[in-house]
Amino acid sequence: MRRLNRKKTLSLVKELDAFPKVPESYVETSASGGTVSLIAFTTMALLTIMEFSVYQDTWMKYEYEVDKDFSSKLRINIDITVAMKCQYIGADVLDLAETMVASADGLVYEPVMFDLSPQQKEWQRMLQLIQSRLQEEHSLQDVLFKSAIKSPIPLPSREDDLSQPPDACRIHGHLYVNKVAGNFHITVGKAIPHPRGHAHLAALVNHDSYNFSHRIDHLSFGELVPGIINPLDGTEKIAIDYNQMFQYFITVVPTKLHTYKISADTHQFSVTERERVINHAAGSHGFSGIFMKYDLSSLMVTVTEEHMPFWQFFVRLCGIIGGIFSTTGMLHGIGKFIVEIICCRFRLGSYKPVNSVPFEDGHTDNHLPLLENSTH
Repeated sequence: MRRLNRKKTLSLVKELDAFPKVPESYVETSASGGTVSLIAFTTMALLTIMEFSVYQDTWMKYEYEVDKDFSSKLRINIDITVAMKCQYIGADVLDLAETMVASADGLVYEPVMFDLSPQQKEWQRMLQLIQSRLQEEHSLQDVLFKSAIKSPIPLPSREDDLSQPPDACRIHGHLYVNKVAGNFHITVGKAIPHPRGHAHLAALVNHDSYNFSHRIDHLSFGELVPGIINPLDGTEKIAIDYNQMFQYFITVVPTKLHTYKISADTHQFSVTERERVINHAAGSHGFSGIFMKYDLSSLMVTVTEEHMPFWQFFVRLCGIIGGIFSTTGMLHGIGKFIVEIICCRFRLGSYKPVNSVPFEDGHTDNHLPLLENSTH
């Protein structure tokens, strides 16, 4: 009984076979079919390699949502060199809440030479080249995100003669401010607290010593994250007048970065630059210095590195193989059908009509003469 049940089961399974086998004696091969098969296999191999490269690659997905975190502090990372002596300038932050953040909390004033050494000039030229490429090709930022290179690249130390007295001041470090719009500025005189705001002791500094030519080696907001080169890194401005104002209008965007190498909360920003000479007689009012007015965006960007799942890669691969098999089979059948039609027409055109045989009464005989058998 068990054997009979097994035979019935096997016979039932055989009837459900969707891939019937054709005997080899019924299979006809041709040169055209072999050529099409070679083309199909080559195409499948190339597309499979390309699909595998796509499967290995990753891409960045951008999502936007409202930033609900306004209670935390915002970190500002600064590394700016000004072509004035340190005792003549001061840096601080004043936000819309009238909260003043003194530079003594986290900034260091370091006397340096403003002119760069050959090695430092090469570093700055490389950084400016990267900035120009990033402005032209925005997709390069995704490559930097995925590579997670160490950023910012520090300015190399000077290796030439240090006997010359320093003529500039490097202000570097970080500050923590409220997450509201504010104004970070470097101007003449040290900042002092004031009941109605804040002020700078600029009266003791001679106007002839004003020179707000500056170089921004690094400026960023939030925690330092590898893979981000900020828009102002490598910027250098040369003042044409001693009484000149440089303004940077910055929009800060909170950013969450999630890649296979790093996961961090940071900030990106866009900037608009403006510079003008202070001339009260001509209606150009203001103060000499470097002013960076920043504002925070209400939207937060989440950047996530994604990868194609294996099941999707498998489905796409099956589609490629099956599609090429079906398409090449159809094209081969259509081509063979067209060739057969053309060949049949040529064969029909090769048969010519036989000359008719006239009779004495004027009729013609279009029938082919019968061949007489000479042997009986």
